[in-house]
Amino acid sequence: MTNSFLKKKTSLNISGKLFDLSSPIVMGVLNITQDSFYDGGRYNDDEKIIKRAEQILLEGASVIDIGAYSSRPGAKNVSEEEELSQLKNTLSIIRKKFPDAIISVDTFRSSVAEYVVKEFNVKIINDISAGVLDDKMFNVIAKLDVPYIIMHMQGTPQNMQLNPKYDDLIKDIIKYLSDRINKLNLLGVNDVIIDPGFGFGKTLDNNYELMQKLEAFKIFQLPILVGVSRKSMIYKYLNTTPDEALTGTIVLNTIALLHDANILRVHDVKQAVETIKIVEKIKQS
Repeated sequence: MTNSFLKKKTSLNISGKLFDLSSPIVMGVLNITQDSFYDGGRYNDDEKIIKRAEQILLEGASVIDIGAYSSRPGAKNVSEEEELSQLKNTLSIIRKKFPDAIISVDTFRSSVAEYVVKEFNVKIINDISAGVLDDKMFNVIAKLDVPYIIMHMQGTPQNMQLNPKYDDLIKDIIKYLSDRINKLNLLGVNDVIIDPGFGFGKTLDNNYELMQKLEAFKIFQLPILVGVSRKSMIYKYLNTTPDEALTGTIVLNTIALLHDANILRVHDVKQAVETIKIVEKIKQS
């Protein structure tokens, strides 16, 4: 690990301005794929996209996270051309209506990342593969000089849940992230956010162990993003559905905040914002 881990980062450099993370923030999800596990196909025309983006912002999210490639377990592959086509349309719509919104794009492809940052002023790249699925990504991020979210995933979306195995779950994830962060630091990339990857190449028990031991990732002294919104670790355990997983999401987000998560990536923004307010009040008491 490098010396950059010794001082806690509580801000990101976004276009030369400091973005404060001393209090947790919410990242609202806008999926434009047909294949998402929860909201696939809901935002399939211009009006619905605008309404969803407006809802995310009005309910208090600091960032809109847009994805055109479904990363649910077993999801079909989406070509680069199809991903970029959907992103171009959506980003054009949102930028006209909300020119100052902080937008993150969820992609593992370096060419897509470069295009959306240069053409649509996207501020953050959210990579589920931490550069593993595209070996050009790290160099592109270094050139673009934008904050970069790296997530732990075992395998690919197509095979990650077939038979996930770990020698030691937390140590294995920390080792993986440490290797990726060191490579980024060598390229001069310091605005890194870590995502331990709930649901990505992990069993149900792995996910709950990961939540219980989330504080272990404070070793990096980097912002921590948690994305558990309506995931199968909730609805499969409770034998329900994603539509019925809001209560479980709120509970897990509360636990994540008590373990010092900095960013909650969610479908339900209002509830996440209120969760943060209450947890922050408890911490201040």
